[in-house]
Amino acid sequence: MGVIILENIKIYSNHGCLDEEARIGSDYLVDLEAHADFTKATESDELVDALDYVSLNKIVKEEVGIRSKLLEHVCKRVLDRIGQELTNVTYARVKLSKLNPPIGGHVEKVSVILEKSY
Repeated sequence: MGVIILENIKIYSNHGCLDEEARIGSDYLVDLEAHADFTKATESDELVDALDYVSLNKIVKEEVGIRSKLLEHVCKRVLDRIGQELTNVTYARVKLSKLNPPIGGHVEKVSVILEKSY
């Protein structure tokens, strides 16, 4: 078993319940952890046998780019697509952070974490 971790994927998007958030948008950070059996890849040294982190990054970018009101909804979409498209993944955990959320006062970020076993 092995783990791939993508950290601090920075994406600009327009999530939130407020009209202002939809218009203006903000920066988001995503951390993604995916577990899979790496045995074949360690022996073959071939990408076809590996969990491709380029594919993981593409899924994150595409799903975070689709507007949602709730961060929880975005995280679920990321996890669902990973399960559908990368069948060698056995577990995934996604952390989506909204930088400088409009909640009054100084808050660096607010984060939602979801995980799923496949």
